[in-house]
Amino acid sequence: MKDVAVLGVGMYRFGMYYDISNAEMARQAGMAALRDAGLSFRDVQAAYVGHIFAPVMAGVRVMKEFGLTGIPVQHVENASATGSAAFREACLQVANGTYDIVMVLGFDKMTTMIQQSTQGTSPENMEDAILPAAFFALWATRRMHERGMKVEHLAKISAKNWNNGALNPMSQRQSAEPTSVERVLKSRPVAWPLTTMMSCPMGDGAACAIVGRADLAKKLHPERPLVRVTASDLQSEKYSRGHLFMGPVVGPAQMTIDTSANVYNEAGVGPEDLDLVQVHDAFAIEELEYYELLGLCKRGEGEACVERGDFELGGRVAVSTDGGLIARGHPGGPTGLAQIWETTLQLRGEAGKRQVKDARIGLCHMMGGGSVCVIHILQKG
Repeated sequence: MKDVAVLGVGMYRFGMYYDISNAEMARQAGMAALRDAGLSFRDVQAAYVGHIFAPVMAGVRVMKEFGLTGIPVQHVENASATGSAAFREACLQVANGTYDIVMVLGFDKMTTMIQQSTQGTSPENMEDAILPAAFFALWATRRMHERGMKVEHLAKISAKNWNNGALNPMSQRQSAEPTSVERVLKSRPVAWPLTTMMSCPMGDGAACAIVGRADLAKKLHPERPLVRVTASDLQSEKYSRGHLFMGPVVGPAQMTIDTSANVYNEAGVGPEDLDLVQVHDAFAIEELEYYELLGLCKRGEGEACVERGDFELGGRVAVSTDGGLIARGHPGGPTGLAQIWETTLQLRGEAGKRQVKDARIGLCHMMGGGSVCVIHILQKG
C-alpha cells in the first residue's frame, strides 16, 4: 500500500427508509465524498461498487447518477465485508499505478430485502435454517462456560457503543439519554443471552470513499492531515490438521488472527500502537472476542478490559468509536466504508464529541459471512 491515501469520504445516514431508493442514498453519499475530496466526478477514473441485496447491475445504474464518463465500474460482494473488500480493490489499483483516483461506493436496503424475502431453506446450508443471532448466542454461551463471561460484560460493551453512536450524526440508533448496562439488560430478548440492544439493527444506507495517490491529497488539501492506507489484507478460511469447519456465519477465529498479523507486519505497527479500532460487532459477543483476536489484549483478558473501560473513549484504545454496527447500523454493502468514513475523520481530528485525542493510527476490521476477513490500517501523515 505505497502512497495510497483517502482523498474524501461521505455517508448517507443509516436508517430505515422505505421511500428512499438506493440510487438516491448512494448519490448523496458519493457527492458528499467528492465535495470532501475537492473533486468532480470527471476526475474519477474507476469505480468499485458494493451491494448485497440490490438487483443485478444496480451498481452500474447507480453510477449513472454521477455522469456518463465511460469509467470502468466493478461490483464487489463479500457479505458484511462487501464495502471493505471493494475499498481494498480500489487501494490496490492506486498502489500499482493503474489509476490515480478511484471511487468506492457501498449501498443497500435491508428493508426491501426483508419485505421480499421468502421462507425456505437449502438443506446443505445450515445458516438458512438458523439465524445469525442464534449462532452468536451459542458463541456467547460457550464463552460463559469456558471463560466465565457474564451477560453484564456484553451489556457494558453494548452501552458503550450506544453512547458512542449518540455522538455520531450518521448513526442509526441515537439515544436521547445515556444508555446504561441495566437498560441493555432489560431490552427485549433475541436469543439468550443476547438482547435487541446487544444486536445490530436492520436498516438502509450508503457510504463512499475516494481513494487516490498521496501526493494528490496534499495538493487538494494542503491544510488537512493526510490519511494514508498503510496496510490491507483479505483472507478466507485456511485448512489445518484437525480443522473444524465453523460455518459461514461465525467462522474460524484464526482468520482474524492471521489477517491482523499480516496488516501489522505490512504497516510496521503492532496492536499496542493503535489509537482506535472498528470491528464487526453485529452482536456484542463479537466485539469481546475480537479484542483478543486482534491482539488488543491477551487471550482470556477481554472481560477484565471491559470492566476497566480499556476500550471506551478515553481508554487505552477506543473501539467502535462511531457506535459500531450495534448503534451506527449495518445495512450490509456500505458498512465497511462507514468504518473508513469514521476512521478518516478521527485521524483528521474532525470527529467532534467522539474524537479520540491525538489519534494517529486506526484499524478497520470486517468479517464477511464468517467466510472472509478484511482488515485495513489507516495512518495520519
